[in-house]
Amino acid sequence: MVTPTPAQLRIRDHDQLNLLAIAPAGCGKTEALALRIQGLLQRGAIIPPRKILVTTFSNRARDNIRERIQVYIPPAQLRDRVSISNFHGLSARIVRAHAAVIGVNPEATLPENDWVGEQCRRRGLQYNAIGIVQELFRQIKQEPVDDTEVERRLVDAGNQHALEIERQRKQENRLTYDDLPRLAELILQSDGVADLYRNHFAAVVVDEFQDLTPQQLRIVNRIGDQRTTYAGDLAQGIYGFAGARPAEIDKAVRAECTEVIEFSDSHRSSPAVLSMVNSLAPRTGGQQLSSAVPESWPGGGLSGIVTFATAAEEGDWAMKLSKAVLTRAPKQRVGIISRIASRRRFADEAIAASGVPHHRWDDGVLDTDTAKVMKAMLSQLNTKELAKASDPLEFLRAAANLESIQDPSGREALAGALTWCHDLLAEGNDPAEIRSRIRVGDNNTLITVPGVHLLTGHVGKGQQFDWVIVIGAEEGCIPDFRAKTPEAIAEEARVLSVMISRARHGAIVMRAQSVPAASTGVAYSKQESQFLTPLRDSSPLDSAGIVKWVNATDWTSIAAR
Repeated sequence: MVTPTPAQLRIRDHDQLNLLAIAPAGCGKTEALALRIQGLLQRGAIIPPRKILVTTFSNRARDNIRERIQVYIPPAQLRDRVSISNFHGLSARIVRAHAAVIGVNPEATLPENDWVGEQCRRRGLQYNAIGIVQELFRQIKQEPVDDTEVERRLVDAGNQHALEIERQRKQENRLTYDDLPRLAELILQSDGVADLYRNHFAAVVVDEFQDLTPQQLRIVNRIGDQRTTYAGDLAQGIYGFAGARPAEIDKAVRAECTEVIEFSDSHRSSPAVLSMVNSLAPRTGGQQLSSAVPESWPGGGLSGIVTFATAAEEGDWAMKLSKAVLTRAPKQRVGIISRIASRRRFADEAIAASGVPHHRWDDGVLDTDTAKVMKAMLSQLNTKELAKASDPLEFLRAAANLESIQDPSGREALAGALTWCHDLLAEGNDPAEIRSRIRVGDNNTLITVPGVHLLTGHVGKGQQFDWVIVIGAEEGCIPDFRAKTPEAIAEEARVLSVMISRARHGAIVMRAQSVPAASTGVAYSKQESQFLTPLRDSSPLDSAGIVKWVNATDWTSIAAR
């Protein structure tokens, strides 16, 4: 058990049920929420049999907070007094129990995968067209509208694919991930149902409040208005594409809560890394952070900005720096992170050719049984027959004999793996290459393993690496070319800040002056990212300074920290 900080103790002991905790990356948010739950239970603020509802955005976050709560309260008390769920799980629970209130069949099939994306692929839609369909569903279904109104709006939108998919969904009596919170909100508009949940849950805890959509906040308010603890950080709000509205949600939550407790001491990152994060704060809406124990970081940590003539040179340098770090500290983790996966491809290739232990987070990390099926299927896959197939995804499902899998979780795992495989094949990847990229593991496999980790900024949120190398700090990449409005640009700054703040000892931001297009190979000149201007205020090192720092620093101390 760790020694709580003063801010964590204030959160634990706050005697009102509503509270906002501003907790930037590495400041001990999960620990604070576990302490908060302990405090509410120990001082009798929640009287049995009423419970505390804890909401998260992913299974991984749910498991993390459960693990921390177990440190502070006994297992039986956790089981009887605390309910932990991600938002889709909470919505599914509400729909299953009360669907009849709004005339929906409670036995409707719940989502096991991206059914909408799967139907788009079956119709032969390409990446951009799939995105348009999914965005249209998201926009419509994040409002409290019934099925009739959904279809009317789809007709007005004029997207025939989306309309056909929605009609198929209703005909098959199934729900998608967008339907769950939509229907849950409609159900909670019934005062009788809302009262049931308000009486059952005396308090609510929301992790990562900045990632809430307005719809999710409305659901939370129907259950726990004025009785909710929100924790998170505006500077980590990077899910606008999923409907999150960080600035809007931050304003609403601050209006709701009578007390705001802010963290400012980071226990994760070195002073050098925090200096980079702080330089972006005016753009991210974050606060200035300081290292909790600055003297404990060898060399004060490392930060740098390096420019290369080409993306290939950038990738090669990232490989050499990673190799230098892992030669000196083999058990550490280096995260090579980009805004989009395709921009990272030169670093991926250099790392793969180097022999350095590495892990691609966009590869298939599958359970043993699923991996065996996929490897066998790919080793015998007839690509000529696949090319002739009217429905390539169905061809793959038949080749893998998906229908023979009886266990629901096994079917879900294999269906997801086949979708991943389908997309790689559609991009022109060879079956043997895809087969080589399958790794056996589970959701926790990549979290602690040493070596180089290749991932994107959104995937890396919530993770931690000893070193971070950011690839592709150019206009059009970060910020993304689609970011046109001030809020969209601010979110791109938050994406960069999140990438940098994953680092413990050091963070290096790289960019190339010339980058070939992924589709044609034609090289294009690139302007440096506008975010490099504020980053330079943090006094980062250049390439020569980085090499000097690596050679001069006490790596025994680094490896031990």
